[in-house]
Amino acid sequence: MYRQDMIRWGEEKRRADPGFFCRTVVEGVAQPVWVVSDTRRLSDVEWFRDVYGDVVQTVRVVASEETRKRRNWVFVAGVDDAESECGLDQGVAFDWVITNDGDELSLDGQLEALLQSVRSRL
Repeated sequence: MYRQDMIRWGEEKRRADPGFFCRTVVEGVAQPVWVVSDTRRLSDVEWFRDVYGDVVQTVRVVASEETRKRRNWVFVAGVDDAESECGLDQGVAFDWVITNDGDELSLDGQLEALLQSVRSRL
């Protein structure tokens, strides 16, 4: 019900200041590892890469459309085709792509490899 209003508000903020939301998240906090779980735009990824450089690891979680529909996802025009939902579908070379189609063993293996990589960087 409120998604389109939230998207519109967020776009206005980003037009005025592309790093607004990214800076808000990290302001006054230091962490050895940051997990930013909901980056949605190329400008967000670019901000983190510009500020943190090579330590940034990008992770994309994907699921087939069939799986998404089984999870009760229904496409909503004007929302699901907005930049906030598909702005990273092209133009980003992700360091990790995690497939989450319901195979728990496969998901666990992928996440363990990611965790091992993060631990090796500490």
